[in-house]
Amino acid sequence: MTSGLWELVLKGVWVTIQLLVLSALLATVVSFVVGIARTHRLKFVRFLAGFYTEVFRGTSALVMIFWVFFVLPPAFGWQLVPLWAGTLALGLTYGAYGSEIVRGALAAVDPAQREGGIALSFTPWQRMRLVLLPQAVPEMIPPFSNLLVELLKGTALVSIMGMGDLAFSGNLVRLALQESAEIYTYILLIYFVIAFALTRMMRGLEKRLKAGVGKAPKKETAVVRVPEGSGVS
Repeated sequence: MTSGLWELVLKGVWVTIQLLVLSALLATVVSFVVGIARTHRLKFVRFLAGFYTEVFRGTSALVMIFWVFFVLPPAFGWQLVPLWAGTLALGLTYGAYGSEIVRGALAAVDPAQREGGIALSFTPWQRMRLVLLPQAVPEMIPPFSNLLVELLKGTALVSIMGMGDLAFSGNLVRLALQESAEIYTYILLIYFVIAFALTRMMRGLEKRLKAGVGKAPKKETAVVRVPEGSGVS
């Protein structure tokens, strides 16, 4: 490829990373807000959070992008740029999946910890902030890591809006060169490199968070067994 075409691909990588970061931030906020609401003592709050989760988990992310970009703006009399439309659609969709991760991790905390917070006269918010979340968050990291990789792959859907992400730029280069195998191989490798970097980053974050709550994995020590009668003491 020429330098101009490589520049087009690199611009697509940058757009994909921007979209990934913005939608991941939105999805994280949605995950914790909705996930915590799923554990609320009020039934109405739990119902609203559950309804949101079921709606966004039960609809196609591709159709949601269409709806946010083409249907939502005319209803309010304004137009979203593709980057923000993609961020909104992906963040809300993947946030629904993330809320189940948060809810499950909170439910897995030992009930004795909750009882201890009550015994210390903590308010519900204090129990959540000081007792439950510090223990639940490290357990959320592995599934959140998988969800983040899925979100990365989901960013390719925004190419339907003509947004110059990696998938869209790669397709333009393919049309220019009339070469599919080479271009799409490069695109696959780029996605793999980004995903690999994300998983390594999340793994490091998991180790640090678990160390903070005394759950750091212990290093294995090798045990050498000496055969009996060998004369070695």
